[in-house]
Amino acid sequence: MATKTDAYQCTECGWTTVRWVGRCGQCQTWGSVAERGAPKLQLINASVPAQRAVPIGKVDLQSANRTLTGIGELDRVLGGGLVPGAVVLLAGEPGVGKSTLLLEVAAHWARADQTTLYVSGEESAAQVRLRAERTGAVADQLYLAAETDLGTVLGHIEQTNPSLLVVDSVQTIGTAEADGSTGGVSQVREVTAALVRVAKRRGMAVVIVGHVTKDGSIAGPRLLEHLVDVVLSFEGDRHSGFRMVRATKNRFGPADEVGCFEMAARGIVEVPDPSGLFTSQHAEPVPGTCVTVTMEGSRPMLAEVQSLVVPVAQDAPARRVTNGVDSSRVAMVLAVLQRKAKISLARKDVYVSTVGGARIADPAADLALAIAMASATADENYFCRVVALGEVGLAGDLRRVPGLERRIGEAARLGFELAIVPAGSRDPNSKMPKMHGLRLVEVATVAEALAALGLNRNQKPASPH
Repeated sequence: MATKTDAYQCTECGWTTVRWVGRCGQCQTWGSVAERGAPKLQLINASVPAQRAVPIGKVDLQSANRTLTGIGELDRVLGGGLVPGAVVLLAGEPGVGKSTLLLEVAAHWARADQTTLYVSGEESAAQVRLRAERTGAVADQLYLAAETDLGTVLGHIEQTNPSLLVVDSVQTIGTAEADGSTGGVSQVREVTAALVRVAKRRGMAVVIVGHVTKDGSIAGPRLLEHLVDVVLSFEGDRHSGFRMVRATKNRFGPADEVGCFEMAARGIVEVPDPSGLFTSQHAEPVPGTCVTVTMEGSRPMLAEVQSLVVPVAQDAPARRVTNGVDSSRVAMVLAVLQRKAKISLARKDVYVSTVGGARIADPAADLALAIAMASATADENYFCRVVALGEVGLAGDLRRVPGLERRIGEAARLGFELAIVPAGSRDPNSKMPKMHGLRLVEVATVAEALAALGLNRNQKPASPH
């Protein structure tokens, strides 16, 4: 029977309460409140360490040399390959291609004469072999095991002594040493902690597949992301073959890189040059479109914004429909167009979308949004292939964007003729790329940008440089 000294604590954030509740009052997580006893203060005796601490300059770096996975786009996101002893969490929606990608990674690893163990808790070994036959991922040093018990998985590790372990997925592995059902908070935490311990002890790289919730976040306790060394998110629209692997945490490299892939009949295929996937193939500009260049980590990528503006039906409210862009960002740019550029949009339906399923979160795309919507409103196109770069302020001004030289260089490489950029973007000491006749037009406001393209008759056009 519970005593008055007992309390209940959230396993996610540590919030406590005197009685059990189904939902945490602080982090709002369901089913995370569990009973705990009164805290007991104990004196912990010091123990003799197995190894003495050494100066950081004398630590041997040979044990941390990276090994390439054989898939260049994944190596790019990881920062140059897998570090021995590293634990990587790969999360994504069902059917996005996580298992297919990791099976190919395991096969590449095994073909380099390195023992690889692939543990599947969701499929039988025969089912995994069937997929491997289809994608050409059969290798002699690749071992398969269909297990859901943590102790048995650890036994397989002792028997095969792999240098790479793939666990698909952590939510399907359970242990009798932890409370709760398989896939629960306690089970996932204990299984992950055990895999981290064995990875560090053996110097074995581990890749764990994780499920996601309906809102796209990684399922399980938040502690899961703190335990592992690298967190990768596998993104993609199920109606499109394009996939992106994005790093959200990386202890051994940059945490903002992305890798681009395409889902094909033979499996996951790398896309080292993805710029053409997010732009349409029109020979000439068409009304309601504009191209921008976003930065995904250190990689510049072209993306096209399309807009359609039509009068609203009688007595109907104006609609704002977006796809691939932030709706609040679109609403802000619409307000700036109406107030600062004198473009009437109050009684018009506005539809904004991206090409190829791209998701644009870069503020540098604001100016492209404004140009696309202004062009759609006037139903006029501009005179050449244009890229637009600039963050729009509420005063109608344009703010400079980072990495402008790399963005301009990518646009010039793909044959664009004109770039609309914020005023003051040119560094007098830098050499701005001017390949294939690319010209730069610097503008201070949204109204000036529209005038430079002939979309705002009331503003004097800016002169190109």
